[in-house]
Amino acid sequence: MRLSLRQRVVRAVTLATALALPLAFAPPAAAQSGPVADIFAKLLEKSVTGANVKKHLNALQSIADANGGNRAAGTPGYDASVAYVAGKLRKAGYRVSTTDVQFPKSWEELSPPVLEQVAPTPTTYATPADFVTVISSGSGDVTAEVQVVDPTLPPTPTPSSTAGCEAADWAGFVPGRIALIQRGTCSYAQKADNAKAAGAAAVIFFNEGQPGRTDAYAFDIAEWRYGFPVVFTSFAVGSDLADSPGTRVRVRTDTKVELGTTRNVIAETRGGDRDDVVMVGAHLDSVHEGPGINDNGSGTAAVLEVALRLSHFPVRNKVRFAFWGAEELGILGSEQYVAELSPAERDRIRLYLNFDMVASPNHAYKLYDGDNSDNVGSPAGPEGSAQIEKRLARFFDRRRLGHVGTDFDGRSDYGPFIANGIPAGGIFTGAEGIKTEAEAKLFGGQAGVAYDSCYHQACDTITNINATALDVNADAIAVATATYAFDLSSIPRRAATAATGTTVPLKGASVS
Repeated sequence: MRLSLRQRVVRAVTLATALALPLAFAPPAAAQSGPVADIFAKLLEKSVTGANVKKHLNALQSIADANGGNRAAGTPGYDASVAYVAGKLRKAGYRVSTTDVQFPKSWEELSPPVLEQVAPTPTTYATPADFVTVISSGSGDVTAEVQVVDPTLPPTPTPSSTAGCEAADWAGFVPGRIALIQRGTCSYAQKADNAKAAGAAAVIFFNEGQPGRTDAYAFDIAEWRYGFPVVFTSFAVGSDLADSPGTRVRVRTDTKVELGTTRNVIAETRGGDRDDVVMVGAHLDSVHEGPGINDNGSGTAAVLEVALRLSHFPVRNKVRFAFWGAEELGILGSEQYVAELSPAERDRIRLYLNFDMVASPNHAYKLYDGDNSDNVGSPAGPEGSAQIEKRLARFFDRRRLGHVGTDFDGRSDYGPFIANGIPAGGIFTGAEGIKTEAEAKLFGGQAGVAYDSCYHQACDTITNINATALDVNADAIAVATATYAFDLSSIPRRAATAATGTTVPLKGASVS
């Protein structure tokens, strides 16, 4: 009897599975990629277990225990984490490499900063009462005209300024001037990034002006590569500088940064179309305060187990797994990785799936809001992000598990991908935020309590995970990875472009 194409696919898949699915097995024609993707997604889902994911978490805890209690970038604990993950992936047959990641080991101010109004009213400002150097600022001595960027003056009764956050704010900025930027809405790093892109010679931030938002204060912008002075003034000084068109200012900083180097781990399937790359990532480092078992041992362990199980399957599209370094220092691993790709290499990446904290003790199943249907905070992700969210939602719907959206707020490694027009999605179970009454009804747990009360603390240990959430989310990661490994038809192909210019706040950076 002649079998239908679908029956032949099922029989071939069953036989290939029994024979450990050698990589030489050739997937059927592209027109059948959807059904094949569904079959392999179910097979991979069944092969990934919470018990095996937990074994990786136990290993990461042991690594932290043997190395001062943490796995932070630049420490022996992180290096041992790299060795563990890379060793498992090499043994599974992946092409494994590491990429260098620079990070600031220390920063110091070598001499007092200077801020002076040169014209029209010569004035010398005092530190720290009037201004301070922003931690991580570069060195420089700049005298130039100040240009205030989209201020809200006088300030509104409640914080509302979006100064410097939007591309339109910089449309008339004159390169070589000093950017004067009011506090508000987006991160200081985002404002400074935009200033550098616009050609600013230095940046002066000033406080927004409401009660409690008037004084100068020290903060770390978590970016040392601007190459120009960055200072922060009181509202009084900032509004004075903004008051007179043509104001000229001198700003001088004298700083020193000592850099360290850590690594990303990158593992790629040997098969699959190199022009259609599916990236799946999680950050590998912890904070210095603790072992980081939920943040982000949970994402690391789940993605690692999915990769190990996927190694037994052939794939149509190349799958690249990334374990990022120095995420906790400002998304540095993924940011530097994406920045170092050529435009052609970026265009080969069809999508990026991110998994950062997937086992929070007081968890909620949060899917990145690819289509901005929640209409909260950041806009929708690049085209294709909505389809990723829908694919993940179908998994939870099939399990009859509730789920909610979570904003692309830039606090994890999807940020550099979105900034370059690459669609992204993923799962997040919550950090220091507080679970709502509605979420407690939907997911269980305790309302009015943080999703992870040990977030960035020493108590983020092997006891700080929800085993059910870990198991469920590992299955969801398996389904999404297998689906896109075989079928990218739902993800629009991008035109070959350079970066979109979109910017996002960084996890390690101070926000306004």
